[in-house]
Amino acid sequence: MSRIGNKIIPVPSGVKVQIKDGAVDVQGPKGKMSVRVPQGIRFEQKEGTLAAMRASEEHRALHGLARALVANAIAGVTQGFKKELDIVGVGYRAEVKGKNLVLALGYSHPIEFAIPEGIQIVVEKQTHMSVSGADKAQVGQVAANLRALRPPDPYKQKGIRITGERLKKKAGKAGAKTAAA
Repeated sequence: MSRIGNKIIPVPSGVKVQIKDGAVDVQGPKGKMSVRVPQGIRFEQKEGTLAAMRASEEHRALHGLARALVANAIAGVTQGFKKELDIVGVGYRAEVKGKNLVLALGYSHPIEFAIPEGIQIVVEKQTHMSVSGADKAQVGQVAANLRALRPPDPYKQKGIRITGERLKKKAGKAGAKTAAA
């Protein structure tokens, strides 16, 4: 029994849901998305709600997944998703120029990151940026790609990190303190 798969998805007003064979199209104020539905799973729409149904017990592994993907699409076109990143380091900064994000991350050259279609990147300060969009997976992937440009260093804690991410700081060489003295 899938607890997540059996949950009813509320469809807010202003969101159009169209159920096709093998896909669910969702359109709302923040955009338009199409979610592929695995075979054996179907959706039924009743009075402002959506329900995921499975054909047999063989499809129970995909029941909760399909329901979660459609629920995320509905949440994405109504509220959207957002990830915030912090840039830590002397001289590290970011700025948006047209459709590119230009990052200075301590390398010998600035890094130009092309902003994908459907994603908005806002640099609030030079060291804090937010990635937002309607597709939860795409927002998370863009945030991970930005973090991978300069992952946080375990010794000095410099780099790009997701806001609220906890890092373990390593002590470094123990002999370096006594040798210098």
